[in-house]
Amino acid sequence: MPTSIVTTEDLMEFKMELLEEIQKLLEKESGHVSKKWLKSTQVREMLKISAGTLNNFRINGTLPFSKIGGIIYYDSAAIQKVLANNLVKND
Repeated sequence: MPTSIVTTEDLMEFKMELLEEIQKLLEKESGHVSKKWLKSTQVREMLKISAGTLNNFRINGTLPFSKIGGIIYYDSAAIQKVLANNLVKND
């Protein structure tokens, strides 16, 4: 049986590949985008809402946002927090 030497570099490369694969699987399972900042179209797709509804969420302060130039960005952690805070439990 041939012997092969595994270097630290080989292990680091394997680790990075494994972490990337796990992240892809988690994103696929959760249906979430793992980016820190999302554009309006991404938020609309994620929440399955119209542009008008998203605009209303901005106007009434439901979803915090940042605007740079003409592009509006939403913090994905803030969206998750809003969803968690508005969780309805049917007892």
